[in-house]
Amino acid sequence: MEPLPRRQQEVLQATVRHYVDTVEPVGSQALVKRFGLPASPATVRSAMGALEQRGLLTQPHTSAGRIPSQQGYRLYVDQLLPPPGAAALQIDRDLVGLGLQWAALDDLIQHLARRLADLTGLLTMISRPQSPQALLQELRLTASRDRLLVFLVQGPALSTTLNLHLPGGLEPELPILERWVNGQLRQASGLAGGAGIAWERLPAELRISGGLLQQALENHAGRCPGSAEVVAAGLGGLLAQPEFSRTASLLPLVQLVESRPVEVFGPQIDTGLSEAIALPRQAVWIGSEHPQRALDQCAVVQADYRCANGSRGQVALVGPMRMAYATARAAVQSAALLLQRLLG
Repeated sequence: MEPLPRRQQEVLQATVRHYVDTVEPVGSQALVKRFGLPASPATVRSAMGALEQRGLLTQPHTSAGRIPSQQGYRLYVDQLLPPPGAAALQIDRDLVGLGLQWAALDDLIQHLARRLADLTGLLTMISRPQSPQALLQELRLTASRDRLLVFLVQGPALSTTLNLHLPGGLEPELPILERWVNGQLRQASGLAGGAGIAWERLPAELRISGGLLQQALENHAGRCPGSAEVVAAGLGGLLAQPEFSRTASLLPLVQLVESRPVEVFGPQIDTGLSEAIALPRQAVWIGSEHPQRALDQCAVVQADYRCANGSRGQVALVGPMRMAYATARAAVQSAALLLQRLLG
């Protein structure tokens, strides 16, 4: 969106600050009085009308003042966000001190999540670091009566076993199938989850046993990453927010956090950098921008953190669209940097 004229920038900033603090619509006279805007109420009223025409402010009731829209929050975050204030600096100091107290990763993440929730009043979610999908280097096929054991070798100390039903008469094909698949893996120097094996080149005599193995590998590779462990804290704090005063409005979010917490994080942030010392990249999802419909009335501020071994995790703060974005962004950045330093 094109930059706003200076007067409209001032009015949008003031409207967002007022609504974050009071949860009340605001009129031009109140903005001039509270924020000392260098303009008359009539001039501010005109600027508010222009912002409403651009879809950045909205009027919840005919006789009421105006509040920011989702688009207004987006422009505010992208173009008008002030530098972090004293609250963000205090959070950073608290988190640094917290990181020195805990040696175990699980203890650190749990206490970090609770502390962030206490300091911000927002739902805090931190995913434990997850390694990139390991490459399938080799496999071994072993028949045991009517079962087929598939040993997936993904490194010197990493392997997985699949236990499949083996139809009768296929056992003689297994050594040939094993050699063929391992030849494919050697040509590709390992494949993520077995993806990329040229199954269309599978010899005709291996069609049945090869089809069984192909389906098993694809199912194994496509399992939902929801197994990534996520620590959540502060969900109860959202009950105090006016936007979630009705249980029904909070229920979809509660169900998502309890059943599929990893989906609260937006799509992974591609930093384009592999160094563990790179600054964490951030993302801000406002309202319906988030892929999850349960978060339509929320905002999610998140940051990635990286470990020295290449694994990655995420820190997120979830709350109403009416949140202190500057503080929230500084808080997730501080938490991600702390984890990155300790795990680097």
